[in-house]
Amino acid sequence: QVQLVESGGGLVQAGGSLRLSCAASVSRSFFSINGMAWYRQALGKQRELVARTNSGGSTNYADSVKGRFTISRDNDKTTVYLQMNNLTPEDTAVYYCYFFGSWGQGTQVTVSS
Repeated sequence: QVQLVESGGGLVQAGGSLRLSCAASVSRSFFSINGMAWYRQALGKQRELVARTNSGGSTNYADSVKGRFTISRDNDKTTVYLQMNNLTPEDTAVYYCYFFGSWGQGTQVTVSS
């Protein structure tokens, strides 16, 4: 089973930025041919897709984060990133990365008003 290790969450004021990282314990070749995604789950709500990227580098975003969040990947480091700018309290959630059927452990992002 793929192991995913996330980092980068924390507490930030509204308008601030954070960058999340998710490192996958797979070979570079395997990582490079598969897509990755970030999801989030706020308290009392369902888990939702935030952003995803495929092997070719194409990206998709939830409407709520378009223009503020950027997903990127480093195939050499088998790592995906989520750059989050202009954060709002509505972005407060546990963020999970997803790769090839496996989930990361989650990292808490809290945005204060």
